[in-house]
Amino acid sequence: MSGSRLIVTCMKNEGPFILEWIAYHRSIGFDDFLVFTNDCDDGTVEMLETLQGHGILSTMDNPYQRIEGGMNPQKGALFYANDTEQVARAEWVMVSDVDEYVNIHAGNGTLDALWQAAGEDVDNISMQWRLFGNSDVDGYRDAWVTDQFDRCAPAFCPSPVQAWAVKTLVRTTGGKWPCGRYKRLGVHRPIDPGAGATKHTNWVDGSGRPVLRKFREDGWRFGTHSYGYGLVTLNHYAVRSADSFLVKRDRGRVNHVDRDQGLAYWLRMNFNMERDTSIRRHLPRAKAELDGLLALRGVKTRHAEAVKAHRGKIRDLKAREDMAAFHAEITSDRMKLISRHLNLLTRDQFNTGPDAIAPEVFERIERVPELLAE
Repeated sequence: MSGSRLIVTCMKNEGPFILEWIAYHRSIGFDDFLVFTNDCDDGTVEMLETLQGHGILSTMDNPYQRIEGGMNPQKGALFYANDTEQVARAEWVMVSDVDEYVNIHAGNGTLDALWQAAGEDVDNISMQWRLFGNSDVDGYRDAWVTDQFDRCAPAFCPSPVQAWAVKTLVRTTGGKWPCGRYKRLGVHRPIDPGAGATKHTNWVDGSGRPVLRKFREDGWRFGTHSYGYGLVTLNHYAVRSADSFLVKRDRGRVNHVDRDQGLAYWLRMNFNMERDTSIRRHLPRAKAELDGLLALRGVKTRHAEAVKAHRGKIRDLKAREDMAAFHAEITSDRMKLISRHLNLLTRDQFNTGPDAIAPEVFERIERVPELLAE
């Protein structure tokens, strides 16, 4: 009997977005979820516990603070997850966040179609991010993320460095370790290779091509030498609406906990350069799955409570002078304009933020319509 298809994830105050993410990934073939939480106050834990009661997922308090040596929430959770029964019974496992959606282009868009296209002997599939911006949506709505936000980075997007980060779908049955020939789960890919791992693992990218040898050893992103979305894309909705981004910024990060999600983060993640609606072909199936979840006792109530809490948090944050000023900046005409021309920026400007962008860059952008008309 084959094992489960598991996603391991961490959540903090993601209440309004849980159901869509779970429904979508169940609809493409994932059948198990292991969710670690910490310091939630928006109904996230209550929603997850309700879904756990119906056998949809497993959830637990993140043990990262109890792990010797000190770890951030995400790496601590993954360290613990290696020895869980959920990982032990999985045939395939992926570490992913609730703002990431596996968008399969092969066949009917399911995991089975992806594996068929990639080859029956494939061990690991690293799918790279495509950064989706806020599509100029400022206010929060209780509506599908995958419907609302369809503007994104171009397919060829070597900068910023985050643009081509990957997450990896791992077959666990190819060796004696929790990740097949690799010993541990990592944020972006399996880590700590065992003997022969880099030589014998059949590891491909999102277009089904073998990854470079050096990536088999280490790495968290692709580059101009290795990138592609031919079979699968990981749609990354890192910012969602401007309103919801305030909540994200306030709660802090799960991995790089000491880094502020401020203007520089918004600048490099809010790509609105192109439009991609390919994920929408999967949504009828996903929405049918959501209807089934909402029919389970208590789920609809938990979702309504989480939405209410999210709206209340947005209201409270916008009442703060610093957050109001931040919201005004990210929704300004200047920032909306630059989000459509981010290919003009340097890596240093992405890292530093909009204050590093020279006035003449904005002048060039403002002249684009004029130049196109000539």
